This record gives sequence, C-alpha cells and structure tokens, in this order.
Amino acid sequence: MEERQKAIVVGVHYDQKEDFSNSMEELTQLAEACDIEVVGEVTQKLDRVHSGHYVGKGKLQELAALLEEKDVKIVLFNDELSPSQVRNLEEATDCRIIDRTVLILDIFAQRAKTKEAMLQVEIAKLQYMLPRLAGLGESLGRQGGGSGLINRGSGETKLELDRRRIEDRISRLHKELDTLVVQRKNQRKMRKKKEMPSIALVGYTNAGKSTLMNVLMENYQAAAEKKVFEKNMLFATLETSVRNITLPNNKSFLLTDTVGFISKLPHQLVKAFRSTLEEVAEADLLIHVVDYSNPNYQEQINVTKKTLKELNAENIPTIYAFNKVDLVQEESSMAGIEVVYLSAKKQIGIKELVDTIAKNIFNQYISCEMNIPYDKGNILSYLKEKANILSTEYNNNGVFITMECKEEDYNRYREYVV
Repeated sequence: MEERQKAIVVGVHYDQKEDFSNSMEELTQLAEACDIEVVGEVTQKLDRVHSGHYVGKGKLQELAALLEEKDVKIVLFNDELSPSQVRNLEEATDCRIIDRTVLILDIFAQRAKTKEAMLQVEIAKLQYMLPRLAGLGESLGRQGGGSGLINRGSGETKLELDRRRIEDRISRLHKELDTLVVQRKNQRKMRKKKEMPSIALVGYTNAGKSTLMNVLMENYQAAAEKKVFEKNMLFATLETSVRNITLPNNKSFLLTDTVGFISKLPHQLVKAFRSTLEEVAEADLLIHVVDYSNPNYQEQINVTKKTLKELNAENIPTIYAFNKVDLVQEESSMAGIEVVYLSAKKQIGIKELVDTIAKNIFNQYISCEMNIPYDKGNILSYLKEKANILSTEYNNNGVFITMECKEEDYNRYREYVV
C-alpha cells in the first residue's frame, strides 16, 4: 500500500473576528480529503500576513526546523498565497507549497462528476493559475508534481501554456458552459410555468443537506433511484439536484440540493459556480441547514449568510433547519428566526419541517366549496390530483367538495363554487 503524503499546516491569526482554530481544523480536514496526513502545525498571531513569506522570520525558521524533524516535503497554508510568496517560501523551505485555495480546487476536481461541474472546476483552476504564470515556471512545475494538486490530469501541458492559450481555453470553456447554463435556465423557466414553489437547501459543507433531501424524498413518494449522493465528508455534493416532493395533501414543491459553503471559499469557485448557484437566488424559500452538533455552528451560519449575500439571495425567506440534534445535549433558542430542530439521519423533526415549509409556501391556497356536475368527471379527477380535498359528498346535482386549491384553479372553475 502506498504511503500517504505528510504535510505541516501553517496559519496566521490576523482577523480577530474569525474563529481561527476552527479554520485551522478545517484546513486539516481539507488535507485529509486530498489524502494528505497532517503531522504538525505552525501558527502565528500578526496584524496582517507577511507580504514576503506569509509568516515572520522567526516562524519561518521554526517551520524549517519542524520540516526537518518530521522529514516532511509539503507545507499547507491557510490562506491564498501570492505568486511571490509561493516562490519565496519554496526557496526558504525547499518544499512543495500548497495554499488553501489549491486544496479546495483539488477536492472539487476530484468530486466533479457532471459535465457542468467539470467545466466549472476547470475554469476556476485556470483562473487561479493565470496571475501565477509570470516567472512561476519552476515553482508551478514543483506544485504540479506528486499527487498533482491543481494540475491533476493535465499537469504536463499546463506549464507550456502561455497566458494567451490559457485565456483562450477559459473562453472556450465558458462557451461550453454557457450552452449548459442556457439549458438550466430553460429548465427553470419550464418549472416556473408549472407555478410550483421552489425551495433550495443551503448551508455549510457537511451540514447534512443531501441526507435531508434523501429523507424528504423517501417520505414523500419520490423514486428511490433519484436519491442524491450523501457522505460524511467535505463537499460530497457538487452537482445541483432538483427533485419534486409531493405531500399527502397533493401540494407539491421543487427541492434543490446545492454545493456546500466553507469559510474562505475561493472567489474563483464562487464565480465559476455562479450559474449553478443561481438556483439558490431564484428560490421562493431557503432551508438553511445547520450542523447543530458543530461547536462552531454560529460561525458557519455567518459564512453561509455572507455567501448568500454575494449571490444576492440574502432577502429570500429562510427556515433554519438545525440538524444532528441527536448529537446535542441541550437546545438553545434562536431569537427572531424560524428554527426547526431535527435529525435527518434519525428522521426526527421531519414532519415539523414539512409543516413549517407548507405554512411558508402554500399561503396562496384558497379554501372553498364546489359542486362539480357528474358529467364533468375530468374536472373532478383534476382537482383530486391537484387540490387538497377535505370532504366529498354525492348529491342529486353532482359531487359537493370542500377543498384547498391554488388561486388559478379556483379562478378556472369559479362557476362551480358554491
């Protein structure tokens, strides 16, 4: 069995608001996701990162000593590094230097399965490389070796690509992506025509969005083969999946599972995935899934809110689904927001969530009574399928029904209203 690569993680605590220890822990999880074992950590508190070497001179010496002691040849940094920082650090340590952005891009590259996700990831990778071409031939060569982070799959060609060829490649990829974006827009238009409410699951990576989606599908008549991929790892879901959920009262909505967010999500990725994330911006309601068992869940909520703001989706009505309550000892209440406590895995609180969803999106329904003549059986079967029939009585003039229906159906069959 091949021995896993080992690395030291390095971070600078320069922003008092940020939960630094959580961010460093996440860097280790990102390394794990790339099959790199973290064997040491170097951190420093500074007003801002050092422009030349990211860390100060003393910390750089400490890092060099630790690298020698642990016999490690990879260093992972908790921020995106500039080309000159990469060059200086490689000269000072004689190691491969990998920043947080490269790690995240690499995970996305490994997990992308659909054509759209692959195009989006490749565009993000090329946009990351573009400003790093000048004078970086040697260090990019070193970055591209070994496990192939950032350059996996086509590393050998990327070094020869000049700026123009990379720009041409980006523009060709954008054209390909635009075709898929148009298809996605048309699908959205078709769905809008059906006037079905649209709900998007959003939240931090690994909060349990895909598990929740699968549970809702399982409970509300969706086909099992349409389940989405779920796994306890960062960025298990990169593809946006849309599923139709029909409740027992015949009210239905579209549910979208989206890519998870993370602190310092590379801007290249937000840009590349914008078309996918438009599903979020056009939703009627957001379910913000929170990993309630994570001690830093409040910070994760803030990161998600910040990303939603970037997508112009911060004003969409939101239900907070505090997931994994089975792992939490005590519940704390959240003032001023609509919260449902649940465990998707243990199927606790699912009915409460569905009731809360229904209360938020089905307020356009009209309660009414209609008498449908016996020779209008087609109207009756349509209403049985599309409306929530509360009672049915057969009389001499037809079928008398009490129901809740959409406003458009009420207007369409107004002549039968009693």
